[in-house]
Amino acid sequence: MTRIKLCGLSRPADIEAANKLKPEYIGFVFAPKSRRYVAPEQAARLKRLLAPEIKAVGVFVRDRPETIAGLVDSGIIDLVQLHGNETEEYVRRLRALVRVPVIKAFCMDTPRDAAEAQRSAADYILLDSGSGGMGRPFDWKLVRGVQRPYFLAGGLDAENVAAAVRALNPYGVDVSSGIEAGGWKDRAKMTAFVHAVRNRERKDDDQ
Repeated sequence: MTRIKLCGLSRPADIEAANKLKPEYIGFVFAPKSRRYVAPEQAARLKRLLAPEIKAVGVFVRDRPETIAGLVDSGIIDLVQLHGNETEEYVRRLRALVRVPVIKAFCMDTPRDAAEAQRSAADYILLDSGSGGMGRPFDWKLVRGVQRPYFLAGGLDAENVAAAVRALNPYGVDVSSGIEAGGWKDRAKMTAFVHAVRNRERKDDDQ
């Protein structure tokens, strides 16, 4: 089964939609420069509204490991996603502080990027396009040799995610801009994305 992560949620309405759609993960962005940024207090309020079976992922860019550990310890997030140029030493240091899975994002521009992701000390890797958040798919051929579970991101939407799942069979798919309209999460697009993944899986089960 392909896991689904709906990232960049910031409003109670977003959480309400997610609770009905039942993705495995949602994401809170704690990078202050992002337009999807949520403060820890805001994320805590949203987490209280989230269905308990859905895991909250905290997305960080070069934040202090101790700050991240504090959000984990307070129960605001259930997983950590690193979306900057954090080193392998940083990843190992963070993993020593938290007892939750760590996801490390990598930008896929060349085969060398895929090889670097393959060697990561993180529990999971996320393969993205460009500098992340660009809303465009990368060349999926770059990841065909990756032999560990990964989240596929970068330019996914309801129109192409079924093809991505069929072609790559990723551990999970991650979407943010592909479920937005006017800069905000859009319930109809969220629904279409989740249904596209689940319908693809039902077709595979029927074969």
